[in-house]
Amino acid sequence: MMNKFDDHPSVWLFGYGSLIFKAGFPFVDRRPASIVNWSRRFWQGSYDHRGTEAAPGRVVTLIAQAGEICEGMAYLITPDVFEHLDQREKNGYLRLPIEMTFEDGSVAEGLVYIATEENPAFLGPATERDIARQIAGSVGPSGHNKEYLVGLAEALRSLGRDDRHVFEIERHLLELQGDELPIV
Repeated sequence: MMNKFDDHPSVWLFGYGSLIFKAGFPFVDRRPASIVNWSRRFWQGSYDHRGTEAAPGRVVTLIAQAGEICEGMAYLITPDVFEHLDQREKNGYLRLPIEMTFEDGSVAEGLVYIATEENPAFLGPATERDIARQIAGSVGPSGHNKEYLVGLAEALRSLGRDDRHVFEIERHLLELQGDELPIV
């Protein structure tokens, strides 16, 4: 399914992690959107951006979960952006087709990058406190892992969205850091 949209003139891309607050690629349009039956979880290891092989950071992926709604940002892109995105999401992520719903109720098929548990960088579940500890101590070529967490939490708040998992990890990180988080 990695090339399903390669011959389309444009396609919607659903972003649920750093793509919400740091696109870094050209896009035609950008709109808040959601997907159903998926949860955002800090279960993917990052040794290419927010950690190292010896001390991987944690970034989000999607976990199938009936009845859940994951809110994020959809970008209308052209296929020439895939090369950049495939490089950015190289650490275990695959492109999958997904149906997304926009704030006005309209629906579109697009794609999403998901890191499944079969990939070698998948770390799996842990308590929010343990995830916060790992994030607090991780840094990689793209910067401190805590900047990723804080950027995502702030982006979700600016969209008026609630994500208990993200906000609990952020709360634990605040406790670990003595209420001093970097400005993103």
